[in-house]
Amino acid sequence: MTALLRRRRSVEAGAFLVRSAGMVLILLLAVGRLPGFGLPEGGALPLDALIGAFGTLAVMAVSNVLALAGFLRPGGKRYDLAGAGQMLGDTVATVLIVIVVQVNWGQTVWPALSLAVVIGALRRRLPGALLVWAVAAASLAVAAVHYGSALMPLSDLTMAVMLNLLLAALSGVQASASGRHVRDLDEARRQLAHQAAHDGLTGLANRAGLAAHAASLDGRAVALLVLDLNGFKAVNDTLGHAAGDEVLQAVADRLRVALRDGDLPGRIGGDEFVVVLADADLETATELADRLRTEISRPVQAAGHPVTVGVSIGVAAREAGSPAGLDELSSAADAAMYREKAARSIPG
Repeated sequence: MTALLRRRRSVEAGAFLVRSAGMVLILLLAVGRLPGFGLPEGGALPLDALIGAFGTLAVMAVSNVLALAGFLRPGGKRYDLAGAGQMLGDTVATVLIVIVVQVNWGQTVWPALSLAVVIGALRRRLPGALLVWAVAAASLAVAAVHYGSALMPLSDLTMAVMLNLLLAALSGVQASASGRHVRDLDEARRQLAHQAAHDGLTGLANRAGLAAHAASLDGRAVALLVLDLNGFKAVNDTLGHAAGDEVLQAVADRLRVALRDGDLPGRIGGDEFVVVLADADLETATELADRLRTEISRPVQAAGHPVTVGVSIGVAAREAGSPAGLDELSSAADAAMYREKAARSIPG
């Protein structure tokens, strides 16, 4: 699992747990069982407070469903949309409970808005934090017009808006930096994984990449081609190794063009190449080998000179269900390749 997916799962797990604890507290508050927050005279909350409390619970419950889905599928196509829904839900829920508590109990709980701001930063970095702040500030302003001083004094409202703006800026910038770090780590990991499975000169699969691909074809029919260039040493000796590298890259390009989707070419060292053919029999592989002999023997421009090299190709295949592995197929194809060289009196 990548660093990004691990981060997403951590965010969703944390959001689920914090939100669940908050739901318990709100439920206790609504029924007058939260210490220090008894029911007002008459034994019940006003209707608008009850609507606000239970509306908050409903919004948080929906957000928790989205959090659970995000935790189980952090790489899902709808993860970002679900995260945006949670961010909006958390903002609405926090604003509602702040209004209910401040109006009905006179307690200063607007600092709880900072939690929604931080969550916005975690999910959408600086834009998310600023968006949550804007929604919260606008909601408090509307509530202040409706409830007047029963919500909070104007000085507290000003303080709530300005402090949460500062928090949004700080947490958003920090979350953005953290997000870039996570992306850089994932990119470095992808590059290392690519380097471990690919030849640095041609970009084809190396031995490790070929082995991993062959393992993924376990139980299926597979054919293998082993190719060894003829006359390549003369290119290196006369034109230099840079020209030889150009020839190897040109051969790699021709292999890519000639193969079917699902087939994998590789370079296993020097001027030796391997092609793994999925769901192919000996006849299919032999036909491809004939085409490759023609393609590879076409002149290549190297160091400004037209260069021609030939190729000897050995072919081996296994039927579906055969236990033969890559090493066994390689040995058989390698032997066939040397028989071809011997038959044409080509030096190894």
